[in-house]
Amino acid sequence: MIRRIIEINEEKCIGCGLCAQACHEGAIGMVDGKAKLLRDDYCDGLGDCLPVCPVDAIKFVEREAAAYDEEAVKANQAKKAQACGCAGSMAKAIQREEPAAPVQSAPMQSQLRQWPVQIKLVPVKAPYFDGANLLIAADCTAYAYANFHQEFIRGKITVVGCPKLDMVDYSEKLAEIIRQNDIKSVTVVRMEVPCCGGIERAAVTALQNSGKFIPWQVVTISVDGRIVER
Repeated sequence: MIRRIIEINEEKCIGCGLCAQACHEGAIGMVDGKAKLLRDDYCDGLGDCLPVCPVDAIKFVEREAAAYDEEAVKANQAKKAQACGCAGSMAKAIQREEPAAPVQSAPMQSQLRQWPVQIKLVPVKAPYFDGANLLIAADCTAYAYANFHQEFIRGKITVVGCPKLDMVDYSEKLAEIIRQNDIKSVTVVRMEVPCCGGIERAAVTALQNSGKFIPWQVVTISVDGRIVER
């Protein structure tokens, strides 16, 4: 049947992944760092993805396409909800001892030196990257490790992301950030859970593809807030 459906211009696409997040039906996915229309029958033709694209890489076209299959979409959504696919997301309570009396101290100050911080949103080229020590962090690490600002963010330019939830390959954008700027060092901070290995792999791939030789290290944080590997 001929119907209205989205079309993605791969040359314009910068791989930010915002359209994939906006598509609740799951019609759009990230493949090799680019947004792709995965299935015609998942696209309802309403275009929730269009307004979120920062480079206008998505438009409507009229073409031969399979009809929108609402039942298939619901079945796929239910399947995704049931299948976590990550052992590290298992629910777990962490018991901590409270101090005997409140500790009076000066409030801690943020060490963040730039905005935005999300890998998907940060520009590839920015003045604050020149001469920077780059911190690439899984976003859960700042919640798990109490002294994160003082020990990791301080003196660094910070970018964060979650490879499991963002469903995007960060390596291409990270490689461009390293290639186009004078980055002095790279620190990767990840959680101990298996799915968090994606951000480490993306950083290592980016370093390799950048063509530069830069000092780097990986720090792993446990779910109860300890440094388990450095």
